[in-house]
Amino acid sequence: MTDPLEAVRVCASDELVDGGAGVRREATFDGGDAIVFFVRYDGVAYGYLNRCAHVPMELDWNEGQFFESSGLYLMCATHGAIYAPDTGKCVGGPCRGGRLRPVRVDERDTPEGRAVFWLPDADLRPLSV
Repeated sequence: MTDPLEAVRVCASDELVDGGAGVRREATFDGGDAIVFFVRYDGVAYGYLNRCAHVPMELDWNEGQFFESSGLYLMCATHGAIYAPDTGKCVGGPCRGGRLRPVRVDERDTPEGRAVFWLPDADLRPLSV
């Protein structure tokens, strides 16, 4: 019954580099404060709730640093849980079989150039909405 939430511009596409730093955004998840993040892997932009499947703590080592040293996996700084960046599935560590909560992402051309957009849903939306 509610109108769909509008897409939110996250960043210019070239700000996300394969295996590089991610972009964080404030959000609400099930009514509480949260952070979502966006990264690029194998040429595709992905987004996830910044909450480990093992213990609900943020993943990043330093702000925006989600990939482990090889740039092939996302890694939780607290307990070392390792996630496949393209699926969010835990592939190693204490959360084996769990997965990150995905955020819908769309990459499109804009008058300012190609950009990454977050497509919010009813449970996970930008803090300002």
